[in-house]
Amino acid sequence: MGECFGSFIPTQELGNESQGDFSRRRIFSKENTFWGFFTQVLDADGGCQEVVRKVQAFAASRSMPMPSASTSAYCQARSKLNEGGLKRILKHTSEQLQQRGRHGRWKDRRVVVVDGTGVSMPDTPDNQEEWPQPGSQKPGCGFPQARICACFCLQTGALLSYRVGSHRNGELTLLRQQWDEFKPGDIMMGDKGFCSYYDVWKFQEKGVDTVMTLARRTPVEAGEATKVLGPDDLLITWPKPAWNKNLRYSHEEWRSLPEQLNLRQIKVTITAPGMRSDCFYLVTTLTDTSSYAASELADLYFQRWDVELFFRDIKTT
Repeated sequence: MGECFGSFIPTQELGNESQGDFSRRRIFSKENTFWGFFTQVLDADGGCQEVVRKVQAFAASRSMPMPSASTSAYCQARSKLNEGGLKRILKHTSEQLQQRGRHGRWKDRRVVVVDGTGVSMPDTPDNQEEWPQPGSQKPGCGFPQARICACFCLQTGALLSYRVGSHRNGELTLLRQQWDEFKPGDIMMGDKGFCSYYDVWKFQEKGVDTVMTLARRTPVEAGEATKVLGPDDLLITWPKPAWNKNLRYSHEEWRSLPEQLNLRQIKVTITAPGMRSDCFYLVTTLTDTSSYAASELADLYFQRWDVELFFRDIKTT
């Protein structure tokens, strides 16, 4: 694995430490432990014993002392892998993928697709305390649940950032913890769960455009639009929402919001058989019809489905 994928990994992250964990020369060095863990994730067996067998074969091929068949040493070494180091490796591989895929960006812009998913975990008291089940679930009938909101590069599939929360954390709340990942010129694309006046404005302040499906607001009719840009393509204004305590931001932040947002609303009619809906509405800050045709934005949004495949790939491999 190291020979195949080592060029993607920053070597300084896998070198032994000067002191503390992984400072002594052992068969389960940081590098061997990392690659052992890597193979364990990808292996259909998924067990620690298989990793130990592979390390024994590696040691035999190099005429090194044969390690014990016990999994204890490997499990102890794996528990010492630093989470910060693993995150830096993830960030490094993500940046490499994006550099290689720059030429294939949509209209020379990076599209960041955002979505959420759920995961379950072993039913232990510690996990139940940290990641409690929904209150509607009967005690003893379910597993601890966590919610993940992640940002992916649409073009390469690279995982850019993620945040983990309990079922009490909404996806929008977790997305706001990842705002620093977005750069001026990016396009944020999400489903109706991310359709928020506050977030559209905050992204605009960062120089980031948004493309998302309409939620909670009634679609604007042509007679109420600021301008008709084309068939089912309208320039519209959104008035600032009234303040209420259920908004997930402070009253001071609400007061700082503009009184209205100038947006574009596109009605997309679905002709493909088997789809659940006949049509949906896109709302976007990309209002320039000469640069962003309505059909191009519809095609772009259809690619949002890829994020479901990104999550599936991570969960199944």
